[in-house]
Amino acid sequence: MYDISTRERAVALAAQGRSLSSVSRETGISRYAIRSWQARIEPVQRVGKPCPRCREVPGPPENPAAYAYLLGLYLGDGCINAHRRGVYTMRVVLDNAWPGIIDACEAALRAVRPDNSVFRVRKQGCAAVTSTSKHWPCLFPQHGPGKKHERPIVLEPWQRAIVDACPWEFIRGLIHSDGCRITNWTTRLVGGERKRYEYPRYFFTNTSVDIVRLFTDTLDEVGVEWKTLNQSRAAVTVSIARKASVTLMDTHVGPKH
Repeated sequence: MYDISTRERAVALAAQGRSLSSVSRETGISRYAIRSWQARIEPVQRVGKPCPRCREVPGPPENPAAYAYLLGLYLGDGCINAHRRGVYTMRVVLDNAWPGIIDACEAALRAVRPDNSVFRVRKQGCAAVTSTSKHWPCLFPQHGPGKKHERPIVLEPWQRAIVDACPWEFIRGLIHSDGCRITNWTTRLVGGERKRYEYPRYFFTNTSVDIVRLFTDTLDEVGVEWKTLNQSRAAVTVSIARKASVTLMDTHVGPKH
């Protein structure tokens, strides 16, 4: 934010009859800012809602369902980085193939921090849904140096209470980030004739043992049966294939969109 003397100098230069472009080149200030100062030179004080975790008595976010969903997205495909002057950037990178998930992520970011802007950075094949706030580390204390699978990921009691209250939103966020719904097929003999048999199943893959445990513990709570696959790679894949469990997942999560 520019101080009042800088604003006054830029406006005074423009008042001399100089073009905004020349004043912008001399001062390094955008033409848009100078034009806005000509109408109002005093800074506009933005007063937003306080962070629920920074109050005298810390509380949960106002929209627990949106928070649970965003927590799942963050643990899967999200990161928090220090930006400048104590501001942090929350970024969730999502495949362009799923525009509905990109929209849902943006809506969740806006619901959790209504006073902070949200924007999308388009990259080849993906979109980074991004929001800046001083309070992302307060709301997501799992933030820390290094990769998530190289440090402990443990929910705080207030986060655990939100996940217990909104388990399907949390599961949906994890599936929308590091999971999928696919259709498997096999063949079997029916009346002496070999026929193709198709069945849906869900997968979730993550390298963090802690994040996988959070996922499977929540599946247990909602009655979804699961198993892990034997793999040579470091990542763990959870499979959900039993018909009743897939039906539950279809009811509350569904395919990516």
